[in-house]
Amino acid sequence: MAGDSTISPLFIHSLFKAGALAKSGDSRPFDKKRDGFVMGEGGGAIILETEDHAIRRGAPIKAALLGCANNSDAYHPVSPEPNGNGAAACMRLALEQAGLRPEDIGYINAHGTATLQGDVAETKAIKQVFGSYRVPVSSTKGATGHLLGAGGITEVIACVKAIETGILPPNIHCDEQDEACDLNILANAPAAKHIDIAMSNAFGFGGQNSNIIVGRYNG
Repeated sequence: MAGDSTISPLFIHSLFKAGALAKSGDSRPFDKKRDGFVMGEGGGAIILETEDHAIRRGAPIKAALLGCANNSDAYHPVSPEPNGNGAAACMRLALEQAGLRPEDIGYINAHGTATLQGDVAETKAIKQVFGSYRVPVSSTKGATGHLLGAGGITEVIACVKAIETGILPPNIHCDEQDEACDLNILANAPAAKHIDIAMSNAFGFGGQNSNIIVGRYNG
């Protein structure tokens, strides 16, 4: 177990100088007036184990890990690859590992940091992979802020809860969706929808891309 405080004067100043932080005070993923993210703090944990082990110890199985992938496009230290090619390749790798088609995904928890370049690049990546399929998408960073190292795991948990409850989390502070981010965004309100499979995107500085696909456990 390890801990870290990412909200520190040095780190805040570094992100501000990189142009990543919201001057408006709100994190507005996919909104026309977005201007960066708000830092947040939080944490989460998922126990990953084999099905046999979970059954033997009587654990309540919340979901199944169906596929995952990581890659790096190494485009730039802080800016995303503008066409989303590396992110798209990562999503395809996870789908291939899971043996799934794009239309099998019921919900995407987007990386959606509310940066000008990042949200457009992710939009292009999702459209590369999903084409005309209007999969529901939201970024929970509008509600939580960017949890940085904890962001990936908490957003996977959001996917698990969406499967478990049939409630897809909203993309808050998206009051006027950017035309360049023309995805099926769940703007400002949750959606009631039964889904069996969800995908989580997590991208980082230096062109790091990660994707996890979770599904309903039917054991």
